[in-house]
Formats: sequence, C-alpha cells, structure tokens
Amino acid sequence: MKVNKGQTMNDSVLELQNVSKHYGDGDARVDALIDVDFQVAAGELVALIGPSGSGKSTLLSIAGALLAPSAGDARLASVDLTRASARERADLRLHQIGFIFQGSNLISYLTAREQLLFIGKLLDLPNDEAGRRADRLLRELDMSDRAGHHPSALSGGQRQRIAIARALMNDPRIILADEPTASLDSHRGRQVVEKLASEVHERGKGGVLVTHDERLIDLCDRVVRIEDGRIRSEANADDRAPAAVH
Repeated sequence: MKVNKGQTMNDSVLELQNVSKHYGDGDARVDALIDVDFQVAAGELVALIGPSGSGKSTLLSIAGALLAPSAGDARLASVDLTRASARERADLRLHQIGFIFQGSNLISYLTAREQLLFIGKLLDLPNDEAGRRADRLLRELDMSDRAGHHPSALSGGQRQRIAIARALMNDPRIILADEPTASLDSHRGRQVVEKLASEVHERGKGGVLVTHDERLIDLCDRVVRIEDGRIRSEANADDRAPAAVH
C-alpha cells in the first residue's frame, strides 16, 4: 500500500495536534517544539528534515513514546500518548514501534540471528514463531548467509540491515528511523532506505525518516521541514518544493 496524493488522514498511525515541548522554566525555559501538527498515515513514509537543534529528535522521541508532550494531543496506534502511563508507553514501544538509529546499536556478543531472537524473547513469542520470523527477515534483507556472524564481522551496511530486521521483529505499526544512513556510503544508504520504504508501502505501516540526505527524499511520500521547533513547510516528496506552513 502506498499513500496517494490527497489521501485523508482517517487512517493515521501517528497524529500530533498542537504539540509543544519545553524544558525548564522562566528564563531557563527552552522551547523544543511549538504548536506542532504532524501526522503519518498507514502506508506512508515521511521524511523529516531540518538543521541541528530544529526539534527533529524531540518530535521523534514524542512519536516513539519516549517523551510526553508539555501541551497538545499526541496519539499513536490509537493510544493517547499525552495521558499514557510510563508502563503503557513502554508496552507501546515494545509492541507497536520499530526504532532504527544512526548507529546500529547491536549487542556485541550476539550473532545477527540472536539479535532478532532476543526481541522475540522480550515479546514472549514461541521459539518456533520467533525463529521463523527472524529467518524471514534475514532472508528478505539478504542477510541469511551472515546469520551466525557477530557485529564485529559485519560491514556497516550489514549491521544496519540487521538493525532494520531487529526493528521489524515486533511487526510494528510505525517505524521511526533517526539518520539511519549517516555512517553509510550513498549506495548502502539508499539500499537501507529502499528496504524501509518497501516495508512501509507493502505492509501498510507508518514510517518517519529523519535525514540530512535529500538524495533519499524520492523514496519517501512526503517531506516535512522543521526549524526552531516549528513545522515550516511540507509537500509531497516528488513536488520537491515544499509549501510553507503559516
């Protein structure tokens, strides 16, 4: 499934309305996000771009149930993030969200396959089901022949593909990728995002890609630019000329 231009957000996986996030009080207050509206539909991959300190990481942390907003409404997979307890947010992260970070953050003493099986254990999946799921993901990412290798024996691109497989082990409703190609060359980086886009479009998941590499935008459906904690513009990715948000 791929979102078409003009599709409504009735099938939103993620929806932030008038979300603000600040730290500190008085003269020490820092406004990281200011009245942000941001949505992601099922089957849509959104590129989130902006300079360092623009609020990208804060937005992603709220979307990933790592931070609660200071004001506004935030919903992910029908869960009200604004009012969810710490336990509810932890459960949401485990079962509904797939995180992919700039560094693969693999566990050094686990093989590629064991990285995935570890997630299966956290999910309380039966061993045979976890094994089938892990083997399918390794096969889809062309990593079956590296299943028994530890991270130190894998290239940067291979480690990142294992990180993607790990993020998909819980069959998440939304995938949040924070600069996942920063340490990769352009060819490997594009392969990583192509797999991410394929998973989003073919399996009807939501996806957010934080990136500085605008060469990857054509793989996304929509581009949202954020600066100084505010959404400044957004457009369909193939328009390449985001309209300003007033």
